[in-house]
Amino acid sequence: MLYNYHIDGLNKTTIMLYLFISLSIITAVLLVIASVRAFNHRKSLMPVGLYAQALRDENSGRYEEAITGYEVILTQCSRIRFQRAFKNKIIRKVKLLHSIVNYNNSFKAGRR
Repeated sequence: MLYNYHIDGLNKTTIMLYLFISLSIITAVLLVIASVRAFNHRKSLMPVGLYAQALRDENSGRYEEAITGYEVILTQCSRIRFQRAFKNKIIRKVKLLHSIVNYNNSFKAGRR
């Protein structure tokens, strides 16, 4: 015996089809929203402003402030998944600035 459910002129398969389509659309919309939010969140956390400030400090000769700025950027890079090339570039800059500061300190100590 077949069960044939009719609700306001719609049978069970039509209702299930509408339910499946609506749930698929809702799921797709939620995935798009989540992807956009994740992309925007990642872009907003990019430490571009801090990098620009640290670069200004480096160019003006304030190496200690530049090192501090770059180290803050590195901690932010470790919190989010960041571009490896950019992170390696900052690590090289920090190493170079540490050697410049050590050289300047030894040069000043030698002149005394």
